[in-house]
Amino acid sequence: MTKIKSYWLMKSEPDAYSWDDLVAEGEGTWDGVRNYTARNNLRAMQPGDQVFFYHSNIGVEIVGIAEITASNIPDPTDDTGRWSAVKLKPVRKLARTVTLKEIKADPALADMDLLTKFRLSVSAVKPSEWDYILTLAEG
Repeated sequence: MTKIKSYWLMKSEPDAYSWDDLVAEGEGTWDGVRNYTARNNLRAMQPGDQVFFYHSNIGVEIVGIAEITASNIPDPTDDTGRWSAVKLKPVRKLARTVTLKEIKADPALADMDLLTKFRLSVSAVKPSEWDYILTLAEG
């Protein structure tokens, strides 16, 4: 049985961990998440799922696409065993970043978790939203 690919958006402050940091590492560990909904999203991820890499606080824009390479691993920054992490690798930088301002202004994206659950660092992206944002990114 073939698993249907899921799409996600993961926020990172670029001064703490940026797209360029992920590219330099080749494969990174997404850890340190301490929100139960975001943790559950991490646990739902599967290898092969695609991720928008979003720079928060500085830039506030989607900058690249990454792919989950390992899922539901113990968070190495957690001593309690309650939190999970994933591994991911960069796929490609977007031809043009898609800013939060653009996303907020576009009625086609009004229901996106990025806007409706804006405090989440890890959120789901519907396939239609994924395709639409890729269209925006290609200009």
